[in-house]
Amino acid sequence: MASVASIRSQSLTTRELLAGIKVIDVDTHVSEWPDLWTSRASAKWKNLVPRMVGEGEEKQWVIGENQFLAARNAVSAIRKDGHKSYGMEFREWEIPDVMEAAWNTAKRVEMMDEQGIYAQIAYPNALGFGGQKAMLVEPELRLESLRLYNDAMAEMQAESGQRIFPMSLLPWWDVDLSVAELERCAKMGLKGININPNPNEHGMPSLGEPYWNRLWEACIHHGQPVNFHIGASDSSTSFLSTGVWPERNDNQKLAMGGVLLFINNLVVLGNILMSDLLKNYPQLNIVSVESGAGWIPYLLESLDYMSVQAGQSYEPSLRERFSRSISACVFFERENIIDTIEKVGADNVMFETDFPHPACLYPNGLDYLAEAIAELSEEDRFKVFSGNAARIYGIEI
Repeated sequence: MASVASIRSQSLTTRELLAGIKVIDVDTHVSEWPDLWTSRASAKWKNLVPRMVGEGEEKQWVIGENQFLAARNAVSAIRKDGHKSYGMEFREWEIPDVMEAAWNTAKRVEMMDEQGIYAQIAYPNALGFGGQKAMLVEPELRLESLRLYNDAMAEMQAESGQRIFPMSLLPWWDVDLSVAELERCAKMGLKGININPNPNEHGMPSLGEPYWNRLWEACIHHGQPVNFHIGASDSSTSFLSTGVWPERNDNQKLAMGGVLLFINNLVVLGNILMSDLLKNYPQLNIVSVESGAGWIPYLLESLDYMSVQAGQSYEPSLRERFSRSISACVFFERENIIDTIEKVGADNVMFETDFPHPACLYPNGLDYLAEAIAELSEEDRFKVFSGNAARIYGIEI
């Protein structure tokens, strides 16, 4: 039976419940505009960096010597008139067809004000959610493409008045380059890194190996959280084509493919927890982005049980490692969200919308979660919708 306090809370509006809380949305995306790279590239690179070529249905993103990089669409499911599309229609939309807030800094901030969002964390599209598509070309061009992207994102952060905080892409194929780029981006004011969780797929050591220690030390020194966005490696995105039965229609493939992307971060977190990464670097902040959180209690219980069966013990325990260092993001999970937050830990959960992607909470994610907001205690409400993100990303509130 609901408590008197709970009933009273549910009678308040979402804005009233969040009054005084500077809401931070920890997963959004920036739709890359056609000249994002070419307008910043030197003459040496202008015809090699990511760029839009072709006309009509033949238009596409390419890199290097016209190597296909991504489809022409803006990866935004929000029409120019501000209404959301459901289904696959968005695949035909280019920048002029979508809501300006998907790519225009001023319009994004205006939308945030309308929705009651104080700050957003932002991620890429064209180069892959973890920069994995950079591997299509030779190392020097890869690095230049990532650096130009990071420059553009630092400009966006400044133009937003420190309201939009894009995460930097790192050259994860080389630890020395990664540390150097992290340090450069930290000096520009960027607040965290976005990295491929599976460099081992490209002949590199796994992230739990000593090879990467310098990177984790740099992250801690510069206060940079490590973000693992869903679909940030070749193997995780392969689910979109191999994990769904081929007879399913495109809409079904979009739905099931999205679910598989969420769940793939279970693999990422499981490997991180079992490695010595968080044993050696307990101060590190790791974020599982766009994956949801309802599966995390199952993951932790499964790892505990199977570790006993396998005769393997951990010190500190896997649960301790998680509680101390890992956070997850929630958006559409409202049926069991209170139970999930309690089991995962209110200090380890943050709010996101995934704007402007097909799965995004739109037009107002806060209203979508109104019932959950009402049921949370004031302390936990602050943590999930603001405090945790402010602490992890170093955002002044």
